[in-house]
Formats: sequence, C-alpha cells, structure tokens
Amino acid sequence: MAWAGGGCRRRCSEFAGLLEDQLRVLGPDHPDTLRTRHNLAEWRGRLGDAAGAAAEFADILHDRLRVLGPDHPDTLRTRHNLAEWRGRLGDAAGAAAEFADTLHDRLRVLGPCHPDTLRTRGHLAWWQGELGDSVSAASATAGLLQDQLRVLGPDHPHTLRTRGQLARWRGELGDVVGAVTALAGLLQDQLRVMGPNHADPLATGRDLTRWEREACS
Repeated sequence: MAWAGGGCRRRCSEFAGLLEDQLRVLGPDHPDTLRTRHNLAEWRGRLGDAAGAAAEFADILHDRLRVLGPDHPDTLRTRHNLAEWRGRLGDAAGAAAEFADTLHDRLRVLGPCHPDTLRTRGHLAWWQGELGDSVSAASATAGLLQDQLRVLGPDHPHTLRTRGQLARWRGELGDVVGAVTALAGLLQDQLRVMGPNHADPLATGRDLTRWEREACS
C-alpha cells in the first residue's frame, strides 16, 4: 500500500535534507543519522517504493547491528519494518517468520506490555492471516486486543485498528454478521476519536460496505 501525497513527499524531502546534514556533521554511524535513514526509508516506502524501502531497511539493519547491537530497540524497530516491507513485496511467509523472530526478541528485551511488542504481535497476526490461517490470526488478534485495551486504552489508534483487523478475520471465518456489527461500532468510535477525514475511519467505512454486501449476498 502507498500513502502517496504531498505530505509524504514533503517528509521525504525534509528527511533527505536532514540526512545530508547529519552525515556531514555527525557521521554515518551516529544513532541520529541512522534514525533519520530509518525514517526516510519508511516514507519512501509509503510513497510507493516498497522495493527501495526494503533494500534500505536491510542496509540500515546491517549498520545498526554493527553500531548498536542486536538488542537495541532501534535495531529491533528496523527488523520490524524490514519484515513489513518484505511482506508488502509479496513474501508473506518471510514476513511472518521475521515477525515471529522479532516478537521473541522484543518479548525478551522490552517485555510483553511494551507498545513495540504489542505492535509486532499485531503484524505477526496479520501476516498469519494473509498466509491463509484465519483461525490463528483471529485468535492472536483477539488476545492482542485484550492486552491493548488494558495497556493502551480503548481510544488508542492501535487498539481501534486491532478491532478492525479482528472483525476482518471473523468475517473470513464465516461470521459475516458479527463482522458488520463490529465494524459499525468501530466506525462510530473512530469518527468520535479521529474525525471523519482521518484515513482509518475511511478505511473502516470501506470494509463495512464490503461485509454488508457479503451479508446480503
């Protein structure tokens, strides 16, 4: 998926300019320089260059492993993002495997309640579902939602997004009416929290329309 638009292009330009200055002033191995490279790779991917994002994250991971070590949160963050962009390039199995490995290390280093750990759990569940295992995806997403409600609260964007993913997997498992009900409730909460022009309620509205059609077919 690409998030094309002037905002993405502006961020890419800003990060590219910042990176040039950081390379000159701080050098290539400074943590801030590596962090800017990470952010620039992410925004380039959002503009549609998934292959370039994946390649750059692979390079950043090599450098972060060398400079920061395997257990540094920034290194783990790059592993997470690399797995995501590889999945978007079509390697769902590789993405799921890497998210499973990253989750193991994030649990060990950060603990089960850290937001980064919860985020990796969500991505792992998603790619399990993309591989066709909707049962595991639904079970993992339901467990994640309970922990997000406890740790992040009901109105956190990640919590709300997980509700949408859970509705999808339940619909895929045959509970179309349940998916419609869940998405209708989610949409109301997203509109309250985010407003009508945010990308998340717009996406939920499209998902709701899809499952309403499924329910009527």
